Amino acid sequence: MKPVTLLRNTLLSIRDLLISAGPVALLAVALLVLAYWWLNPNPPKKVTLATGPAQSAYEEFGKRYQKALKAYGIEVVLVPSEGSPSNLRLLRAGKADVGFVQGGASERNANEESGIVSLGSLFVEPLWLFYREDAAKKAGGTLTSLSQFQDLRVNVGARGSGSPFLMRRLFEANRMDPAQLKLSRLDQTSATVAFLGGELDALVFASAPESLMVQMLLQTPGVRLMDFSQSEAYSRRFPFLTPVVLPRGVVDLSKDLPPQDVRLVATTTSLLAREDTHPALLQLFAQAARDMHSPAGWFNRAGSFPNIEHSEYPISREAERVMRSGQPFLQRWLPFWLANLVERMWLALGIILAVLLPLSRIVPPLYQFRIRSRVFRWYGQLRDIETRLHAQPHSAADVARELDALDDRVGRISVPLSYADELYALRNNIDAVRRRALHAT
Repeated sequence: MKPVTLLRNTLLSIRDLLISAGPVALLAVALLVLAYWWLNPNPPKKVTLATGPAQSAYEEFGKRYQKALKAYGIEVVLVPSEGSPSNLRLLRAGKADVGFVQGGASERNANEESGIVSLGSLFVEPLWLFYREDAAKKAGGTLTSLSQFQDLRVNVGARGSGSPFLMRRLFEANRMDPAQLKLSRLDQTSATVAFLGGELDALVFASAPESLMVQMLLQTPGVRLMDFSQSEAYSRRFPFLTPVVLPRGVVDLSKDLPPQDVRLVATTTSLLAREDTHPALLQLFAQAARDMHSPAGWFNRAGSFPNIEHSEYPISREAERVMRSGQPFLQRWLPFWLANLVERMWLALGIILAVLLPLSRIVPPLYQFRIRSRVFRWYGQLRDIETRLHAQPHSAADVARELDALDDRVGRISVPLSYADELYALRNNIDAVRRRALHAT
């Protein structure tokens, strides 16, 4: 067979196969498009993260998350705020997708919190109550109880942050009326400047030790950190508080800072997200949290954080998977976008295959019918010619010419080699009728 003829026959066979499988292929494409639209596997390229005040630990961690997700092509837009209560408001209003929220930072309303999930507890935030040594002399020396702050000028934190609410509850537990105290609500920077300038006697931070302000004040001469001698009692009264110890020398071993263990009370900060945030984004944030917060810190051993135990909010399924199993298997070997696509679509692909496999069985019979119909449709004309030959023997010469023309057309039919026997059978039948016509003449 000539190469040109062989190529033509091959192309015709491929065309017939594509036409036969066309309906099934179109159905498969339609189902894939529908599944893609319904599952929306690829996350948006931008996500908003509510952080906190300038120079706070929240801002610092926000920058780290921003860098971590940038490696996956996700832009993290940092939204500054006054603190945890503001972050909660931003999440409720849909102005942030993810945010840092401190435990016990506000009264929790179950209706307001519906639609918010937790990606895990990240770290503890001690209540840092710094006071000036000269102010402590007026209150009787070393300060170990909140009742000693009755006549001192205390900044409890900016409005909108979690510290004022938390301090109000602690003052009330000590039978102190906040309205009768000399309290101010300056932001961290302004409060620190006023504190160091002698305009304030004490100030409160509820922050992770990564806060630049905390780091600076812990090493400032003339500034003391209050030892919460009743830390265990506070933790029993307030379930969102945990007693922690700032170990001796952990701030600066060479200077032995602090010179002794300091007892503190701490809240736990969680990473919260809107429930409708794309699952792939929640997974990336949970992975970043696992990498970022698992090392040992001043108040925790390695691997203690992040964790999903004792959460105030429902735990995201994506976060639970990451905390229990780590990075998904496919992401270890494939680019994030491809691994995520396969991971989100595998169930839909399985369903589509289950639907298409039975339907695919009609493709071979349909292909066979298309090929054989090229041959069989000429049998109708051959039968009409043969019938006319029987009815009109005198027209044998005309019949012979029609048979020659029919044989010529049939000879130009292209079929795969596997169906050539049927083509040759047709030509043999044409030849048999031609011989009878020639015999009749």
